[in-house]
Amino acid sequence: MKILRLGPVSRISMGLVSLAAFLLLTADLLLGLMPDAGDVAKQVRKRTSEALAVQLTALVQTDQIDVLRRTLHAVISRDEEVLSIAVRRASGEILAETGNHEKHWIPPANNKSTITSVVVPISSGKDVWGQVELAYRPPTPQTLIGWLKYPGVSLTLLMLTVGFGVFYLYLRRILQRLDPKAAIPDRIRTAFDALSEGVLVVDKQGHVLLANSVFRGMHPGANVELTGKRIKDLPWLVAAVGEDAEQHPWARAMRDAASVSGETIHIPMEGAEPLKMTINCAPIMDDGNTVRGCLVTFDDLSVVEHMNQALLDSVAQLEVAKKQIEEHNAQLKRIADVDQLTGALTRRAFLNQAQQQFRESAAHRRDVCCVMVDIDHFKSINDRYGHLVGDQAIQHVTKTIQAELCPADILCRYGGEEFCILLPEATVQKAYELAEHIRIQIEAKCGPNVIPGDNVRITCSFGVASVEFGGNTLAEIIKQADQALYVAKNTGRNRTARYDQATNAKTSVRAAA
Repeated sequence: MKILRLGPVSRISMGLVSLAAFLLLTADLLLGLMPDAGDVAKQVRKRTSEALAVQLTALVQTDQIDVLRRTLHAVISRDEEVLSIAVRRASGEILAETGNHEKHWIPPANNKSTITSVVVPISSGKDVWGQVELAYRPPTPQTLIGWLKYPGVSLTLLMLTVGFGVFYLYLRRILQRLDPKAAIPDRIRTAFDALSEGVLVVDKQGHVLLANSVFRGMHPGANVELTGKRIKDLPWLVAAVGEDAEQHPWARAMRDAASVSGETIHIPMEGAEPLKMTINCAPIMDDGNTVRGCLVTFDDLSVVEHMNQALLDSVAQLEVAKKQIEEHNAQLKRIADVDQLTGALTRRAFLNQAQQQFRESAAHRRDVCCVMVDIDHFKSINDRYGHLVGDQAIQHVTKTIQAELCPADILCRYGGEEFCILLPEATVQKAYELAEHIRIQIEAKCGPNVIPGDNVRITCSFGVASVEFGGNTLAEIIKQADQALYVAKNTGRNRTARYDQATNAKTSVRAAA
């Protein structure tokens, strides 16, 4: 099966449009460019329900039950968001209802209204006579088609599609106009000019990227600026290799990703005997074994041995250059994978390693736990002692965490003063005990180590999650650990919260926030 490979222009376009989408979504997250449909629906439904309850209260108090029922039917028929309405006495008896209330009504916890189940009490003097119950449709789509029509999703998809097209067309046009000479370093050009054989370097479309001095002296038609020209636009060379461009030696070498050597051609020379040459073609491959171009040599049969030696020397130079590039790339990868301040993994490197570990654990049905850590009141440390001391605090917290982890555990600086730990093969109880132990160690050691004698306390809050709680993906257990951390910080800090223990407290914590 042939694997679809995207070209450089497509990959760059996808990167740019993804960056643009990320910036748009980040701006929306920070600035609220697109209104939250849930908040808007909640406010509208609250006002509508309260207004309706006032009218229904008046009808109940005057004992106009028929008018009450007609009013309920009128509301259902006019408002598509309302699924059902009922007027219920305090005893639980339903006085009037419409819209199959028994099917749609889901009693909210503690009788507190939700976005889909709204309760408005009806008072009679100082006593509660009963309540009005309204069942609404969910404010967010419940189907794939619905989500595709959702404004935020449709806007993002439109931006990605149109943006990719615009970036692709623009980059394709711009890259065609870039100087092809920049593709070959000057030192490589100099090395090729030193050879005693003619050398051409062409890209996949047949454009000349390099022609050495020997090739330019082979024929009067070659003594021009060749960089950027197509080989098929060189009539003297086409006359020697044939009109069919698909059968040119370099075209076959790139198509088959295999060298073509020892093909003899006769280049016509005006007023002289044809020039007899041997062509050797070698495809140029990148690290992904994708053909990027072709190296073509033209050997004068009388000096084949000499030219072969020169070519070997040039190839050796290319290998040295390639090795230097590989070493430089490896160094850059190390820099990108390790956080320079703490020595822990960066978020990107962590997600790559953790994803692989998570998949292996899932395949073997092994426990996996995630722990989120956040330094308490870190801003006050920076404000009081300065950012240099804040950096030292982060470093000491990192060292304290690393000292307690096993070699298989994965730690990263998730962002700012926040850390994430993946614990393969750890039960939730073991992860909780480890988090508590680390928390105690941080409280006991980090403050005195950062600012000796100042009696400063450095503490951390921990959130623990596990696949035992239903997380099927790495992203889900990280999210669960973050939610547990949120509860830990909002219930006093310097403590450890488990996701299963924190679930019951999430509603009240968010309300308090």
